[in-house]
Amino acid sequence: MSGADVLVPAITDSRTGMVRRLVRPLHDRALRGIAIGAAVIVAMLVAAFFAPLPFSPTAPDPLAVLVGPSGTHWLGTDLSGFDVFSRTIASARRDLPLALVGTGLSLLIGVPLGLLASSKSAYSGWIMRGLDVFQAFPLVIIAIAVVTLTGNHLSNVVLAIAIINVPRFMRLVRSETLTLRESRFVEAAIASGCSPARVMFRHLLPNVRAVILAQCSLTAASAIIVIAALNFLGVGVSPPTPSWGSMIQDGAENVTTGQWWTFVAPGTAILLTVVSLNLIADGLQAHAEDDAR
Repeated sequence: MSGADVLVPAITDSRTGMVRRLVRPLHDRALRGIAIGAAVIVAMLVAAFFAPLPFSPTAPDPLAVLVGPSGTHWLGTDLSGFDVFSRTIASARRDLPLALVGTGLSLLIGVPLGLLASSKSAYSGWIMRGLDVFQAFPLVIIAIAVVTLTGNHLSNVVLAIAIINVPRFMRLVRSETLTLRESRFVEAAIASGCSPARVMFRHLLPNVRAVILAQCSLTAASAIIVIAALNFLGVGVSPPTPSWGSMIQDGAENVTTGQWWTFVAPGTAILLTVVSLNLIADGLQAHAEDDAR
């Protein structure tokens, strides 16, 4: 057999393996959900930051008030004369980054605290008692109080999202790592002289990574709803900055008189975002369960 005869099957096998890796998400239900959800979120971010808008989202047209969907205004205009389509797309520039940054901040705070709470240190009991006291209050009320007291600034909205979501990461990480602490690999690491910090971050944390990522998607989805609720109540992003929640608040009054487009467009954007993030979370959770088996 010549060298060329050996090389051709090798190249063919390599190409076949590459094709299988590319089409695998189409056959794996979990990967398909992750791919679809991620594609929608990326598409929304790209459209929000790079797509040219037909009208300015912050400059109303007083001569076009409550105009229905048409070739000029694709999704109509609202009570102030803002183009609904432009404001719906532009709202993603604020709401999505706020949700993602707030989720990232709660992750950075909640995961280390959850690891510490799962340890046998003297701080674990105090952390859990403080968490129980904190969760005795409605979390959305806490978010409203934080934004109201500190002002309607984007950084304060991020802070409110982080505050109400830190307990979720803490409880998740603590419950997952408590079950792993009895595993043989953890006992072997302790017996070999690993420090508690090394056991937590080198041996425990990598084994709960998939579950944490799934929680990130769920937290981002809930953050979108919290941002919309804050803006709906008038304690979020200040007008005329577009936001899905404030658009729903403005459009809710017009639904009863037949101007449905002012309410449906931002509501559909929130629904699509939350469903996409939940698809990602479900896919990551399914893979975490498969790895556990």
